[in-house]
Amino acid sequence: MSNLILASQSPRRKELLQQIQLSFTVMGSSVDETFSSDLMPYEVVMYLARKKAKEISNQYPAHFVIGSDTIVTMNGKILGKPGSKEDAKDMLRMLSGSDHEVFTGVAILHGEDEKLFYEKTDVTFWELTSKEIDEYIASEEPFDKAGSYGIQGIGAKFVKEIKGDYFSVVGLPISRVNRVLIEMGYLQSE
Repeated sequence: MSNLILASQSPRRKELLQQIQLSFTVMGSSVDETFSSDLMPYEVVMYLARKKAKEISNQYPAHFVIGSDTIVTMNGKILGKPGSKEDAKDMLRMLSGSDHEVFTGVAILHGEDEKLFYEKTDVTFWELTSKEIDEYIASEEPFDKAGSYGIQGIGAKFVKEIKGDYFSVVGLPISRVNRVLIEMGYLQSE
């Protein structure tokens, strides 16, 4: 087993860590992802990221464990993963022609050492037609994604502009993760 563990079953997060050539083991967490409604979006993603990482870190305290969580917000409302086709359609209609925010929280734990951080990326969608929304829903891509879209997939065609970290929208701000792993002593910078 690698000394680095990704506490996520997300294929996107796995691909992003592979992209920066890290050796790691994948162990999905099974924590309850409910949270207090009085938390701000950036607090939600850091809370859930830490909760996921902590579950695995408790089992492997000598390892470095990365937990992450991503949410989409619009006008202060959190848009999670859609529960149905109608739910996905409602979210995509809401995002159409509008700006929204994507928050990704990261927790990196190593024994008692913890680093928590988040990235916020602003995303603007083109106006979407009913036909575009229906075809996208038929692709089934929206169903395991916060906000009902994947920027790294077919959903990319809806994105007019982003301000911030693209990889954070995909699910893991890999450049910042790399920097924090250096700060924590997992990676050598020289």
